[in-house]
Amino acid sequence: MDYELVDYMEMALNSAELAANRNEVPVGAVIVDTNSGRVVANSGNQMIGRHDPTAHAEMLAIRAAGNMVGSERLVNCDIYVSLEPCPMCAAAISLARIRRLYFGAYDPKGGGVEYGARIFDQPSCRHKPEVYGGIEESKSAALLKNFFQARR
Repeated sequence: MDYELVDYMEMALNSAELAANRNEVPVGAVIVDTNSGRVVANSGNQMIGRHDPTAHAEMLAIRAAGNMVGSERLVNCDIYVSLEPCPMCAAAISLARIRRLYFGAYDPKGGGVEYGARIFDQPSCRHKPEVYGGIEESKSAALLKNFFQARR
């Protein structure tokens, strides 16, 4: 089954909505094997539920994808995330050698790709994926805005 870029981002947004339903910050991530077009991992944030500050959607998806493909290197994979990855997740994306990063909303406060630490621009970064931001940005931003407004 051939999916388009927006279809994969919609899957990430659906995972983000499921996270919001669990009272987690609504961020979702999907990892796709680019050779087959198959989704190899799909996750939303689970920090509260797992009592784990590293249980970001990207981290969980990377772990699951590594198990699915049988390697710590995801060189033939792309990741779709509803929010610009934080520095921790950006570093994990680099270490996993993910080919391309697509994300929705930009994160001026906590981002690690276009904002903040800019992990991929650091001399210590061994692998820089192709980066495409702003995919379904308005939907991603609205999901986050609504989540936080409801909690104020």
